[in-house]
Amino acid sequence: MNSKIKSLIDSVYGNSFLTHQEVRLFSDIEKAKSRIIERRKMNWDQQDVVLITYADQFRSEGKTSLPIFTRFFNRWLKQSFSHVHLLPFYPWSSDDGFSVVDYHQVEPASGDWQDVADLKRSSKLMFDFVCNHMSAKSEWFARYLRQEPGFENFFIAVDPDTDLSAVTRPRALPLLTPFTLSDASVRHLWTTFSDDQIDLNFAEPEVLIAMVNVLLHYLEQGADYVRLDAVGFMWKVPGTSCIHLPQTHALIKLFRAIAEEVAPGTVIITETNVPHKDNVAYFGNGHDEAQMVYQFSLPPLVLHAMHSANVETLCGWAQSLALPSTDTTWFNFLASHDGVGLNPLRGILAEEDILQLVEKLQQQGALVNWKNNPDGSRSPYEINVTYMDALSPKESSDDDRLARFVLAHAVLLSFPGVPAIYIQSILGSRNDYAGVEKAGYNRAINRQKYDMDEIETAMSQSGSLRQRVYHRLSHLIALRREHHAFHPNAKAEFTALNRSVLQITRTAENNQRITCLFNFSDHPQSVLQKYSSARELISGCDIAEGEVNLAPWQVMWIDSK
Repeated sequence: MNSKIKSLIDSVYGNSFLTHQEVRLFSDIEKAKSRIIERRKMNWDQQDVVLITYADQFRSEGKTSLPIFTRFFNRWLKQSFSHVHLLPFYPWSSDDGFSVVDYHQVEPASGDWQDVADLKRSSKLMFDFVCNHMSAKSEWFARYLRQEPGFENFFIAVDPDTDLSAVTRPRALPLLTPFTLSDASVRHLWTTFSDDQIDLNFAEPEVLIAMVNVLLHYLEQGADYVRLDAVGFMWKVPGTSCIHLPQTHALIKLFRAIAEEVAPGTVIITETNVPHKDNVAYFGNGHDEAQMVYQFSLPPLVLHAMHSANVETLCGWAQSLALPSTDTTWFNFLASHDGVGLNPLRGILAEEDILQLVEKLQQQGALVNWKNNPDGSRSPYEINVTYMDALSPKESSDDDRLARFVLAHAVLLSFPGVPAIYIQSILGSRNDYAGVEKAGYNRAINRQKYDMDEIETAMSQSGSLRQRVYHRLSHLIALRREHHAFHPNAKAEFTALNRSVLQITRTAENNQRITCLFNFSDHPQSVLQKYSSARELISGCDIAEGEVNLAPWQVMWIDSK
């Protein structure tokens, strides 16, 4: 019996976790451990670049989507990406997969576990563990409503008169939803995100056992990275904010300890779209909680730098970044299936500056989601837009649009940590307003799905924006993967050479040094650099000592040997 796992269970549950439950849990862990033969890669390096995608991203009539995706990946993306993050590919009822009906099955329209295994032959995999809530259409919830033995406390019933004003709210929707049970009684259940996403009651040991079995199943099916979705909300105590509670941190430590026991090398990644100081708390002491946390402040700070032509806030924030240990690193991204979160800006940018950024992006066609505050007011929570359209004014030429887009992704690829690129970004996608109208929610603006033949035709069209984006980003990724200075844990120094020019200097253990220069303005910039021998990697040109001239929105990666 693993003493660390037992100690963590005791710290959360005490005597409420009964002996027979403990025996069952450890038996499940040992069985999973015995079934996992494949060894996972330990730690990370500059070769690691993650593609974020839906399993049903590409479609062909009459065929399941996962084999289609694997075919597209092998043709277009395998040379660039080491990992594929499959967004929830389980049977679901809403929220594009994040309202899970059955954690243990693959959505039939996407395929089956053999199709997941087939993709695994081409790429390491990242799975979503939607641990905070599940679908109101699930069998677990149906058994709760039927009041079956063993399911009485699977979900969180609260007296509607309870004062819940202190609870942190991510959505402008009711926190409690009434449901009628089989005996005709009505219970108001905790629904953090929607009335179709019922929060699980982790205070009940049987819930923990069931959800650990989900984690073990994912490890058996080949998950190298496990993303803990909305994990900050997992434990509830009325009268508190019900986010980031000590029990939540203890449960993450427990998940990590189990993953390390069963499948060493598994990386636990926490998804907490919150202010930076709260986000980094999920590293724990640097050895016991998440190995990676989402770098949520990066996407809006890059947008702010682009729209203000001012890198000083981005640079100052980056200079403050510190990891608790070499066992941890950042999970960096610019775009994802969600919008661009604004909470991670709070405490970094003044609220007035945040609202100005929101207003500017709205004028350029972005949509906005709002959240309710405890005082009854509301604040912008996220911007819904493709990152391509977030970076540039509507009237921009494709050349300017491409330059800004490449600059932003070069920043992403230069940052310490493991970079992740959303499928819509490498496809060069624009805002999908028709998708918003059809789906009825703002996030659909950046979740377009494609007919396989149509997208391949568009990608192959010479000179098109999609093709140019694909080739430019693929080139940047290839360069990153070749150079040790871009190792996630290589030294990084950030300097604002002037208001509009950011310099990131990466230095590897073998002393390879790459100086990354970014011009965030629409004016040429000249900066003084001293090199005895240097080569600009992106263009392949030699660099002479003296002034370096940057065109508007140009990026340079200079290898100073």
